[in-house]
Amino acid sequence: MGNSEADLAQVLHTGPFHLALRTALAVRGLPLQRVQHHLAHRGVKVGVTSLSYWQQGARRPQRPESLRAVRALEEVLQLPGNSLIRLLAGSGAAGTVERPASRSYRSLVEVSGAVEQLLAELESPTDGGLHTVGHHERVRIGAGRELLGRESQHVVRAHRDGIDRYIAIHHGDPGCDPSRVTVRATENCRTGRVRVHQGTGVVVAELLFDARLRAGETYLFGYGFEDATGGPSAEYVRGFSFAGGQYVLQVRFDEAALPVRCRRFAQASAGAPRGGRADLTLSGHHRTVHLVEQGVRPGILGIEWNWE
Repeated sequence: MGNSEADLAQVLHTGPFHLALRTALAVRGLPLQRVQHHLAHRGVKVGVTSLSYWQQGARRPQRPESLRAVRALEEVLQLPGNSLIRLLAGSGAAGTVERPASRSYRSLVEVSGAVEQLLAELESPTDGGLHTVGHHERVRIGAGRELLGRESQHVVRAHRDGIDRYIAIHHGDPGCDPSRVTVRATENCRTGRVRVHQGTGVVVAELLFDARLRAGETYLFGYGFEDATGGPSAEYVRGFSFAGGQYVLQVRFDEAALPVRCRRFAQASAGAPRGGRADLTLSGHHRTVHLVEQGVRPGILGIEWNWE
């Protein structure tokens, strides 16, 4: 599948430089020899080999004449001014890309102590080296008003080299027995180690990728948790450590247990007041509600519902 203008706009925003350049070349359909020709007409001399290295991430334009060539590339590829230069300015050491603005687990999760304990057992750093590009999550609520389970299709980008796993966290509703919660790897990954915290209903699971990612590379994978062990559920909450990306949340209710009201909400942190509330319409036929958030900010999003 080819790159689109939307893909180009996204990577110009998130970087890294080499991926943005490669995507722009693909979307514009310009071979490197043709690009070199256009640059020469602008009085800028750069070799095809250098252009190839730049788009592969093998080398970075740093000298003044190279930066002049990058500004000319923005014209040739019909990109917004400074869009490529900005990515160069924001990049860090070799093998890393600029990490989006972030927030700690402690500010996002009421059971952060349990999460941090389980991450330590897995010898996993708090920053797993990944941030979300897109996340589509489906939650199922059963006839007894309980959380049956949830499925995710997730697209992530590595902001450093060598990343080969994602740590998924599940927090069950009050009464949840985490030892009975099961983890399913459904697409492009497999389940690794799983740890549970009995007192809080937290489950932390490794999802192992088929390859090690280089900084800037993306990965699409799917996974889910089967629960059905907790009491009545009144909301579903998702915390975001990193800014950026799109999030879609859909909640499906059993026909025997339909809520009377559903609302979306946002929070800056776990202890902050809820704001951004808006009523959501329950689909009568499909029994679902959903929210879509473009350009997620660090913080919390969710859907709450009332049974009576």
